[in-house]
Amino acid sequence: MEPSGPGRVKATDVRSRSVTLCWERPVSMEGVSYMIHIIYSCEGEEPRSEISSPETTTAVLSDLRPGMEYTFNITTVFPNNSCSRASTARVRTKTILDELVCELGLEQHLKNKLTLSTVLEIDGETLTDESIQSLKSLPWCFLKRLMMVNVTTRSVRCTAKPDTASQSMDRFLDTLDSPQGNSNKVNPLDLLTAVFLCSDGFLQQEMVLKMSMCQFSVPLLLPKGDAQQCTLVLWAMRDIVKRFRPHSLADPRGFVEGSIVLTDLPLVSFVRLGSSSLSKSQILNQVLSNPQQYHDTFIHRNMVCGDTPRMISNGLVEISWYLPCGNRNIDIFSEPVAIANLRGDLSDFQTQYSFLCRTSAAVFVFCDDFGTECNLLGSLHSQARLILVSNSQSRSFNKDDFRRCVSEFQLQPSNVIMKGPQINDSEFVSKLRLPIGDLLKGNLSKISVEQMSVVAHEFGIPVDEDYVSCQRGRQMADAITARIPEIPEYKEKVLPLQGTTWKQLAKLEKEECRLKNAKEKNIEMYKSELSEQKQKLREQQRAHSISEPMSCFISAMSGTTEERAYFLKWLRINLDNLSRKKLSSLREKYKEECQNSFENKERIAELDQQMSSCSLGVEHFLREMGQLYESACSLPEGHTSRRQMQRLPKLCAELLLMGVPLELVDGDASNIPLQWVTQVLKELHHLTQYKIRVVTVLGVQSTGKSTLLNTMFGVQFAVSSGRCTRGAFMLLIRVKEDFKRELGCDCIMVIDTEGLKSPELAQLDDSYEHDNELATLVVGLSDITVINIAMENSTEMKDILQIVVHAFLRMKEVGRKPCCQFVHQNVPDISAHDKNLRDRKLLLEQLNEMTQAAAKMEKRGNNRKCTDVMVYDPEKNNWYIPGLWHGTPPMAPVSAGYSESVNLFKRSVIEMFKEHKSMKNPPHTFNEFIEWTRSLWEAVKYENFIFSFRNSLVADAYTKLCTEFNKWEWAFKKNMYSWLMQAETKVSNFGTVAVQSQTSFNVADLLSKLKSETTLELAKGEKLMLDKLTEYYKRQEGHAHLVEKYKEDFVNSAKSVRRETENSVKNKIEAAVEIRKGMFRLEGIKKNHTITMEQKVLKLIERCRESKIPLSDQQLEDEFGKMWDETVNELCFSGLDRRDIVQDIYLQLSANLGREGGQVHEMVSNVGNLLECGKEPFKVKSKAKEFYKKVLKKLFGDEVKVKTQEMVDYIIEHCRQFVDEKVRARSDYHNTYIIDLLHIVDEILERHRNLETSAHFEASLKIHICGHAAREFHQMHLDFIRANDPRQCLEQFKGQYCADFKDLFYERDQCQKKAEEFTFNCLAPAVREYVTKSLGPDLVDEMLTGKKAIDFSTRSFFQFSILKQLLTDDNFKNFVKYVGHYEAFVQDWIFEQMVQQFSKGDGGLRNMENKHLKVMIKRIKEAVVNAQAKVSERAAGEGEVKVRCIQLFIQDICSNLRKELIIHKDALEAVLALNTAKPEEFSGCLMLFVDEMEESFTAEFHTGGDVRAKLDMLPFKPQKELFNRVFGCGRQCPFCKAPCEAGGKSHTEHVTSIHRPQGIGG
Repeated sequence: MEPSGPGRVKATDVRSRSVTLCWERPVSMEGVSYMIHIIYSCEGEEPRSEISSPETTTAVLSDLRPGMEYTFNITTVFPNNSCSRASTARVRTKTILDELVCELGLEQHLKNKLTLSTVLEIDGETLTDESIQSLKSLPWCFLKRLMMVNVTTRSVRCTAKPDTASQSMDRFLDTLDSPQGNSNKVNPLDLLTAVFLCSDGFLQQEMVLKMSMCQFSVPLLLPKGDAQQCTLVLWAMRDIVKRFRPHSLADPRGFVEGSIVLTDLPLVSFVRLGSSSLSKSQILNQVLSNPQQYHDTFIHRNMVCGDTPRMISNGLVEISWYLPCGNRNIDIFSEPVAIANLRGDLSDFQTQYSFLCRTSAAVFVFCDDFGTECNLLGSLHSQARLILVSNSQSRSFNKDDFRRCVSEFQLQPSNVIMKGPQINDSEFVSKLRLPIGDLLKGNLSKISVEQMSVVAHEFGIPVDEDYVSCQRGRQMADAITARIPEIPEYKEKVLPLQGTTWKQLAKLEKEECRLKNAKEKNIEMYKSELSEQKQKLREQQRAHSISEPMSCFISAMSGTTEERAYFLKWLRINLDNLSRKKLSSLREKYKEECQNSFENKERIAELDQQMSSCSLGVEHFLREMGQLYESACSLPEGHTSRRQMQRLPKLCAELLLMGVPLELVDGDASNIPLQWVTQVLKELHHLTQYKIRVVTVLGVQSTGKSTLLNTMFGVQFAVSSGRCTRGAFMLLIRVKEDFKRELGCDCIMVIDTEGLKSPELAQLDDSYEHDNELATLVVGLSDITVINIAMENSTEMKDILQIVVHAFLRMKEVGRKPCCQFVHQNVPDISAHDKNLRDRKLLLEQLNEMTQAAAKMEKRGNNRKCTDVMVYDPEKNNWYIPGLWHGTPPMAPVSAGYSESVNLFKRSVIEMFKEHKSMKNPPHTFNEFIEWTRSLWEAVKYENFIFSFRNSLVADAYTKLCTEFNKWEWAFKKNMYSWLMQAETKVSNFGTVAVQSQTSFNVADLLSKLKSETTLELAKGEKLMLDKLTEYYKRQEGHAHLVEKYKEDFVNSAKSVRRETENSVKNKIEAAVEIRKGMFRLEGIKKNHTITMEQKVLKLIERCRESKIPLSDQQLEDEFGKMWDETVNELCFSGLDRRDIVQDIYLQLSANLGREGGQVHEMVSNVGNLLECGKEPFKVKSKAKEFYKKVLKKLFGDEVKVKTQEMVDYIIEHCRQFVDEKVRARSDYHNTYIIDLLHIVDEILERHRNLETSAHFEASLKIHICGHAAREFHQMHLDFIRANDPRQCLEQFKGQYCADFKDLFYERDQCQKKAEEFTFNCLAPAVREYVTKSLGPDLVDEMLTGKKAIDFSTRSFFQFSILKQLLTDDNFKNFVKYVGHYEAFVQDWIFEQMVQQFSKGDGGLRNMENKHLKVMIKRIKEAVVNAQAKVSERAAGEGEVKVRCIQLFIQDICSNLRKELIIHKDALEAVLALNTAKPEEFSGCLMLFVDEMEESFTAEFHTGGDVRAKLDMLPFKPQKELFNRVFGCGRQCPFCKAPCEAGGKSHTEHVTSIHRPQGIGG
């Protein structure tokens, strides 16, 4: 019987090193014994065979060669060796590159390259931060992160976890050694190489630029997969521009700026021969990094997936640069140097090695085995220095081979760097840096990357710029830029249409609308004159023929899409290089002129103008295209020139689709070429039918607006070399197809604007107008407006905010309400969002004030809050972003915090667009955007931006009396504050180890005693004030008899001060005692936990010692950890009881409103959930019912309603400040808080009784306020409970217990350690708190007795000081705020005065802090001495063991300090626990650490810090006290708004020195 052969054979899975075959079973072979034989081979390889059983029809054949065609013959074989006819299949294995890109999902992009626009598309993944689950997502995640300039880009990895739950242990262990164990890992270098090979030239260029910003090494020679070929990467580096300051520069403050590919630098190369135990790349990173700023420039084996075997990146040569900053303490090398790094063994990549030998000044060869391959080093070019780097401790190192190699190449010891057993990493790195530094000092050869292309061609290495379209683009660009002598003259000659004529046209267009200079002329005649002037200017434009460079530009723009793209990029590169070179030369001349003692002002002004005009970019050529079209549009329809220009808008529309920014507002002329922009957008509409959303950015100049947008969207706005963005540029970013429905648009238009408040424009009279125009336009065009605020420019930002608010106000008038996002840059603190709560509140207040002021100026008075004109939420619409650079440029990478924060902001913007989809504002079509732009610009062009006493003797006597009374009042308040501080300290220390004599003294007794003392102190203080007042009136001098009638007012004021102080002090004491009472049970629980844990630790020590087995530190820690966990599980952790704060507040509210009528009772009972109240703004409703009142309201506005609303806003603001102050204290809630809050409301309502508010109104207001307070106090209560959770308190001292356990086990002396813990954990926080509490009154004293004491002596002097400064500043806005928002203005003015006073370098604030510090240090040392004396006393009467108890010694110290310091009990208990120190030795160490603490505080105070922050953090607010002192009753004249200056608060008559013109009050 002849065997039947297998059926049809096919390959089901083809990989680089394996093929899976599948065949059909042989027919008619049932019951017959046979086997399947597979014979396979490829060219140059002996045939191999494999036998398969008849039961299977598949076989996996491995160990194949990549990229080879294999022939597979499959036959059926009988036992007698007879066989069937073979079934044959031919299969070509994949190359390693093909296999990798297939796994990465990039197989189609090896031919159809990835483009930049594809990578920048907005997709759903923008909103997520999920881990990568498949290798196919890896390249996209890598690219997305890189476009965001994220330094974690190279750490992307696939995190899909294997299913180990169902595996057996044997199988799990088997997988550890399996080569498939790394199947979901890709070496970062392979990923980088694969992405580069699959990207087009423009994406490669963007990738290299972003990598350079991250301080990553970039490809220099890029391998083509697994072949030996490579390509020199030159084009991709063309965008990299670096600034650095070499030490050899003549001007120590100068710098060098240039394209990195054109800069001649010495190249130092690092290669590996054979095996090396040293990580070449990791060592390189150390060589290039400062110890305090280490950065992984080169990928190495210890990075994420860096140990994964490389597949396609061997043969890759990377390059990086070290560039000095000019600081000798920071710079590693004094001169710039390029560093190249060859991946893989140089023996496998001789071409790359030879190239490096030719171009390098030195080659460092890492090698341990100097055997047979050592001769390969002989190809080194003679000019390069060979340096061998080896590790003598390596197993493969052979001293004889090494000697032979050194002898063969005649190397000196200076050419050998050996890592021996006595050399650590730091010394080894220093040894590597030494020869590089020596090279840089000598006259060594230098080469630019561009010059390397010549060497590359000599070695047969292709260059990426050899690409035909790239070369054509370069030729066309060079034809334009080859002959540019001086840029200003060139622009005037080649681009004449955008010069003076265009700027005059822009002014005429605005004058046609505004008619500012019409004066007495007939309006129609004047308009006709303007029209004629415009026509003449257009004729002047048309008189210019198109220049040859401009013709070349238009011709190049008309080529293929690819050639056009290369042309534009080459043109931009050439122009930027030229502008940079010209600007550098002008800077040098400008500096020389400025340093010349006989400076020529005219020459300086001329150079300044040249520097402003020397910018030349692609945008200037595109602008000229626009002007050609605009001038042609003024011709008749059929005119030849007009027809010739009709194709230009389409070319520009195609550019927009390519991702090229288009100028929307001409920054030089401050105008929109409306016809040009309109036609471009119309062509865009015809091409795409897209719907768009718009994002714009506004901010002060040079605050990183363009950088923010570039980081958010991965784009690069056209910023001309040498200056910032001018005008406004728009750019389109496509939305991915599957995300369009979700986002509701097809693309996002991003508009970047020039900085407002530009110094270049500040000297012009219409600079404010220019800023207003720009802001109004971009705010009107946008769906989301980003207001970019750099912290260092926050003062200027206030002016910008006013401009922005005006713009938003105008948008409301046309039915638009854009969203506003505030981005605060250069805010590094991670807690910035929480810490800046008050700043956000102030920003909201400022916005509200500006909205009201703007509404008043523009006569749109119904807008009272910023939220009336914009979508703004202070919590959601404020973003805090850290600084851009992590370290000192030029070697600083982009901060990871910056890119991550910007990414979060980008997500929020996209989320907001998703929300917009369901809102009233639909996306725009381009036609709608055109109409909106046209109407807005017309509106902007039409806009006109607007921005008593009887005699002097009586006045003098009254002033003196006020001055004296203010002194008495302050002395009273200061004394009461000092007493209150002592009382609060007494309460806080009650029941602690610091107060041992109060065991029989309960909390109720303490409260009763303190209240009695309060009454006595208050009575004593009141009596002292009244006695001094009586004594004053008995004096002969001072004309006191002239102010006899005011005596009763001041008596009432003294009593009023006493009443206010009494309520405040008693409430604070009551709250403190109640909160302390609630802590007793909790402290008992904590104490039991401490005792239990201490006992457990001692038992553990005994057990460990009894085992008599030596235990290491790790074993001791393990034993301690087990004991700790067991003990914690045994303990009961019952914390503070949770109270129903909302119900407590509701009851207090009910009690407050209890005296009101039934309607109010019904309102209160129907409140429901108080937490839901007060969320919406409180709006006052009109009360006018009668017909005549309604008519008056229509004519003049509802004045009562407006004033009532102002009062309500004032009350709500005051109440929120009160609540915020309580919340910031981080204490527990007490009922007195809500009582005080309602008292504030009642007090202000009482002052405004003239408004005749109803009981219903007052109840509604209180419910609104209590709703907000309930939410805040409820959360405060929960936070307090969490902070005092017993388990958390115990766990925070686990490390301390463990350290103490080890000390006791090893019987170490604990004196020094425990003394340090007691000093810095117990005493230091208490001393800081003491100094902080004591500082407030001293600051007030300083203000009242210092240089500006007269300003705060009386209310009259205070008013004089303010008015004088208003006059000096000559700022009308300040005066408007002073009149319209008097209280806010006064508070801000006082605060600024204090900041100025204590920001001076005379050390006033520092001296006060040091004064209190020295007092407390002295008290601490006295307490230690007293405690030592007690030890001696106990030694005489009691046994030695008991006397030397350290616990008693520490308790004595705390007891001595109980009146001044609050020592936190948890920290103290932790110090007392397991403390075996001896008192004598402990006290000696303690004294030393107290001195150290004093030095630390003194150094901290010396640095000064942020005065504003210090003032805000003080518990006693000096600014508030000064405000209360000078603000008085707060009443203002109803007609002129002059404030009352009467002394005291309880006066019966309101007076002012001078009334203002009537009507100022509105």
